[in-house]
Amino acid sequence: MEKAYTLGLYEKSMPSSLSWREKLLAAKEASYDFVEISIDESEEKLKRLEMSKQERLDLVRLMMEIGVPIRTMCLSGHRKYPLGSNDEAVSNRGMEIMRKAIQLADDLGIRIIQVAGYDVYYEESSLETKKRFLNNLRLSANMAEKAGVILGFETMETEFMNTVEKAMKYVTLVNSTYLNVYPDIGNITNAASSYKADVLEDLYMGKGRLVAMHLKETAPGKFREIPYGAGHVNFEEAIKAAWSFGVRKYVAEFWYTGNPNWKEDLISAHQRLSTILDKQEMESERAI
Repeated sequence: MEKAYTLGLYEKSMPSSLSWREKLLAAKEASYDFVEISIDESEEKLKRLEMSKQERLDLVRLMMEIGVPIRTMCLSGHRKYPLGSNDEAVSNRGMEIMRKAIQLADDLGIRIIQVAGYDVYYEESSLETKKRFLNNLRLSANMAEKAGVILGFETMETEFMNTVEKAMKYVTLVNSTYLNVYPDIGNITNAASSYKADVLEDLYMGKGRLVAMHLKETAPGKFREIPYGAGHVNFEEAIKAAWSFGVRKYVAEFWYTGNPNWKEDLISAHQRLSTILDKQEMESERAI
């Protein structure tokens, strides 16, 4: 019987030295449904936006051959080239990255681009950076509408947009079907912990506009490289809430840190998260 959800694998959970064939095969062996490609601020990853037509076609054929597609994109290159930058050359580069990322998604069959939820990162935020960020978001939404590719804000580790509620402010201001929220439950849990707020209440603020969810473990004040089970994220509650809001696409977000048995980490994460998702699916079926 076909599952009611898909569980993807974050590309950086695997060694960066692997070819796409090796990454897709590793994801398949660990039973993931798709892979999330990373376009971060490194020149190596940004070069992917310049892939030739032949390279794009070869990658699509590889996905079809192996049976594991790339269906989401984590676009964190805007950390270095933010849309709200006071430096016009930097913000223009950010818009070029957005345009090329949407085109790459369109060519590869990627449905959702997770966009960084901050106006600036290495600069100081101001009214001007926020205004520029909002204006460029509107232009980005227009490009996404044309391509039919969905943009979803990541809830970040910074104060600017570390909750769904804060992301929804800009979703409401832009008012496009193609700009939504793709929350990181680990980051939201850390934000809620620091504010003494409710994680599930924050997720509720995005009801109807949540397009997928990153399933990442975190610990208070720590946002990366926390093994599943060693942090404070309540994945069962989060998935139950997200499921009730219509979320059916999830991504296991964790990092390869040099463990020679990294393939076992892929399998372990899949077993842990799919067990929760399977349970939620069964409970939902009983409730019908």
